[in-house]
Amino acid sequence: MQQFVAKANVDHYIGLLTGSDLTFNSQMAITRLLIAELDKLAHDQEHLEFAEKRAADGRDRVKRMTEMRDGHPFGTTEREQAERLLVNCENLQTVLEDFCNRLRERGSR
Repeated sequence: MQQFVAKANVDHYIGLLTGSDLTFNSQMAITRLLIAELDKLAHDQEHLEFAEKRAADGRDRVKRMTEMRDGHPFGTTEREQAERLLVNCENLQTVLEDFCNRLRERGSR
C-alpha cells in the first residue's frame, strides 16, 4: 500500500513541478518531497519500469518545452516564461534520470 501511495505522490509532485511558475522556495520544497518519495521506492528493483516511464515522459516534456521556448522571439516575456519552465523541466529530468540510474545500479549488484 505504501508503494502505491509513494507512486501516486511521485506523479502528483511531477505534475506540480511541471505546471505553472512556482516560487523558488515552493519548487525546492516540492523537489525535496519528490526525492523523499523516490527514496521510498529506491529499495526495490521492481520500480525500475515505473521510473523509466517517468524519465521517458520527462524527456518528451523537455523536448516540448524546448520547442515551445524556441517558438517565441528573443526578449519577449513569453520566451522568458518558457525558459523558466524549461529549466524546471530539465531540473526535474535530472532527478528522474538519477533515480533510474540508482535503481539500475542496485539491479546490477
